[in-house]
Amino acid sequence: VAMETVSLEHQIQSVQRHIAFLKKEQMELLHDLHLEILRLQKHCSELSHDLEMKELEARQQDVLDRELEEKCRVMEAQLQEKEKDNLELRKELQHKETLVAALRSSLRSKERRFLEELKRRSHRVTILDTELQKQTEAAAYL
Repeated sequence: VAMETVSLEHQIQSVQRHIAFLKKEQMELLHDLHLEILRLQKHCSELSHDLEMKELEARQQDVLDRELEEKCRVMEAQLQEKEKDNLELRKELQHKETLVAALRSSLRSKERRFLEELKRRSHRVTILDTELQKQTEAAAYL
């Protein structure tokens, strides 16, 4: 009986050592799991923050895109208005160039008539001057 008691005590001590070992292993495992949970929570927080920042940037980019699109529409409308104005100015310029060409032609025609009239008068003056000279000579002779 004493031997069985000693054997049971050894078995009890062995089981207690195994229980203590398992408790220690379980505590280390729980500790490691808690650390892993904390690490994952931190990583999750960082990812959430990154996602929020990206969403904010995306919203800001959307606002900028809409503003740029509106500016483009305004600029395109202004460009169309300027092109319309340019077309009207070109038509007006073409009309004025036509008028200038007509005025030049008219001026050349008037200049030709004036020069012809000037030649006739110059010729008439020469004839009258010659007649005057003859009459002067005739008067002086008499």
